[in-house]
Amino acid sequence: MPDKKTKSIEKIERKMEEVSEDSLRYQVLKSAKEFKTSWIKLGQMLYEVWKDKSYKGWGYSEFDTYTSKEIGIRGQTSLKLLRSYSFLEKTEPQYIKNDDSGESHAAQVPSYEAVDVLRRASNNKDIAEEDYAHIRKYVLEEGKDAKDVQKDMTRIIKRNEELDPEEVYKKKRSVRVKRFLSVLKSIRNEINISKTFSDKISKETDRLIAMIEDEMS
Repeated sequence: MPDKKTKSIEKIERKMEEVSEDSLRYQVLKSAKEFKTSWIKLGQMLYEVWKDKSYKGWGYSEFDTYTSKEIGIRGQTSLKLLRSYSFLEKTEPQYIKNDDSGESHAAQVPSYEAVDVLRRASNNKDIAEEDYAHIRKYVLEEGKDAKDVQKDMTRIIKRNEELDPEEVYKKKRSVRVKRFLSVLKSIRNEINISKTFSDKISKETDRLIAMIEDEMS
């Protein structure tokens, strides 16, 4: 007896019959159909559609209208998919490469909700570098459920709040300085590549980075 298909899957399959199999539109629909086991691939394609505004050429004025009407994914969900995929692409490119090559087992692939928690943890000033490493392991190596990862993150934040005030200040300062240094290095690289500013400004930027690194050591 064949498996019953949901209305959303049937709708996607009907739409797939209307477009060329070689088109991006077809590939997005195919990935949406396989959503539960390959959200990273779907996230990658949705990111491409969103970035290039391809949905406008398909008759949709808004991205969330396209995702809800064509592939049956609500706006909030599609936004999380975009954020989660974009986060992995920027911070864990090797993980995406492994998923593309089939080296990641489906049972070990974290949900997009769990990756979204990891993304928020990376931007949380109250989470130290070593704590983030633990959360990353829970998500990318152990494939923990999003709710459990959220509990772990809440516990870490609460624990840090209960530390000695001076120790809390030192940790927060260290996190902020490292993030500022990272941004400053990105700016320095952009200055060197674009040649927008003079060599003097480039050298002053290098000097500022060296001063901050000396203070951190």
